[in-house]
Amino acid sequence: MNSRIIVGVGAAAFVVCLGLVVVRAQPQTAQARGGHESEGFDDASRVQVGFRYARQQGIELDFRRKDRALVGLGSYLVNAVGGCNDCHTAPPFTSDPFLGAPKQINVACYLAGGVAFGPFVSRDITPWEDGKPAGLTFAQFKHVMRTGEDPDNPGRLLQVMPWPVYQTMTEHDLRAVYEYLTAIPAITANTCGVPSEG
Repeated sequence: MNSRIIVGVGAAAFVVCLGLVVVRAQPQTAQARGGHESEGFDDASRVQVGFRYARQQGIELDFRRKDRALVGLGSYLVNAVGGCNDCHTAPPFTSDPFLGAPKQINVACYLAGGVAFGPFVSRDITPWEDGKPAGLTFAQFKHVMRTGEDPDNPGRLLQVMPWPVYQTMTEHDLRAVYEYLTAIPAITANTCGVPSEG
C-alpha cells in the first residue's frame, strides 16, 4: 500500500476522532438533559417560582433584613420540592386537592406544626418570638438537617422527619430554606391548637 495513502487515512482518522472529542465537549442543552429550555435550571427561575407560589397562596413575607433571593429560593425548596407543608401544617390544605379541589394551603396554620404521626407531633417551624424558625439558629437548624438529632432531646434522632433525604442538600439551599422560614408569618401559640414549644 502506498505510504501517502496510509498517511492520508491516518490523518483522516485523527480529524474524525478530534471532531468527536470537540462535539462531546460541548455543553448539553436543557433538552439533551431531559428538560425544556423554558423551565430553566438556574436559581433565578426557581426564585421567581418561589415568589409566585407564596403570592398565589397568600403567604405574606417579611423581607426586612433578609436576602430576597434566598427567601425566594427557600420558598421554592420548601413549597415545590420539600413538601414541608404536608407534615408541618395541620391540616395542610383548606380543601382536599387529592379529591380535585383547587390547591389552597392552610395559611392560618402554615408550618405551625401539630400533625400527629403516632406518638410524634410535627414541630412549629415558623419564626418564634426571637425571629428564629423553631427557635433555632442557622447552625442548629443545619445540624438538625444534617444529623437528624432532636434539638429538644440531644442524642435522640427524629423519627418521622425525612432528614436522611434533606441532609445531602447544599449549604446554600439549607441557608435559603432557613431564610425563607425567617420571613414567613409567625403563628402564635395555640392559634391552630398547637401546644406552645417555646
